[in-house]
Amino acid sequence: MGRMMVLEELIERVGGCAVIDGGFATQLENCGAKIDDPLWSAVCLIREPDLIKEVHLQYLEAGADIIVTSSYQATIPGFLSKGMSIEQAESLLQRSVKLAVDARDSFWKVVQNVPGNDYNRALVAASIGSYGAYLADGSEYSGYYGPDIDLDKLKDFHRRRLQILVNAGPDLLAFEAIPNKIEAQACVELLEEENIQIPSWICFSSVNGEHASSGESFKECLDVLNKSEKVKVVGINCSPPQFMENLISKFRGLTKKAIAIYPNSGEVWDGRAKRWLPSECFDDEKFKTFVLRWHKLGASLIGGCCRTTPSTIRAVSKVLKDRTQAQ
Repeated sequence: MGRMMVLEELIERVGGCAVIDGGFATQLENCGAKIDDPLWSAVCLIREPDLIKEVHLQYLEAGADIIVTSSYQATIPGFLSKGMSIEQAESLLQRSVKLAVDARDSFWKVVQNVPGNDYNRALVAASIGSYGAYLADGSEYSGYYGPDIDLDKLKDFHRRRLQILVNAGPDLLAFEAIPNKIEAQACVELLEEENIQIPSWICFSSVNGEHASSGESFKECLDVLNKSEKVKVVGINCSPPQFMENLISKFRGLTKKAIAIYPNSGEVWDGRAKRWLPSECFDDEKFKTFVLRWHKLGASLIGGCCRTTPSTIRAVSKVLKDRTQAQ
């Protein structure tokens, strides 16, 4: 059970709230990457792996306690559609974890003995995006996968990727932007069937701040996760920050598990048109004003998703560290 304690120990060490990194694809683009591709940020695993490592380092320097790998949209079928072999596809999945681990280890080697350093040795979470992320049609925000997709097909879709990512040696697994109950169920059953020994979090998407993106109640979704000892954390990612207070309160009443939130900036992604729509947006200053409120309501892990950057995470980290030092 030692591996399962890693996450709890980190949360305790940082005073009850760990910092997750921010928008990965956003920062890759800021660094010059071209990711207009069905593989999205995962295309950089093929083209520009050094840039992936650089973005991890930027988030570590900003104070992230947990960095999430570049594998959200990295799938074996996705790589095969690019003309790659299964061996190449599996190697790229392994690379996503190796780049993050190498970044973490090299950063920690530099800072661990620096006087006054207030960094923690970060954990690496292997990202597993939803089936909708692979489809790249916006369905991770609708939860509708069509009449032919059932529990077994979802498990078959995720199984090999899960095995490869776990074998590559991350500290955690991060199932991200899960839009419906059936995929949450598939993830939980896979963790049991594969007897996964590292802690997992499962985060949902929500388009209205009340329900999962499919329209199913979070009570239904969390009932599935509450039965699993493998799932240590539940939460919300890539949903507007305006929804977070209500959702944290809702989750707090439905589960005893730790809660993670890493909202986007508040802009709305049009999955069909493949563009961001203007809407109420949280800048770094606004993020800062809400972080302590989110933690007080019950969030134990806080970070950012799309359109947030290392400066957002620096702001979040500073607020939380200032709080800890003041206690």
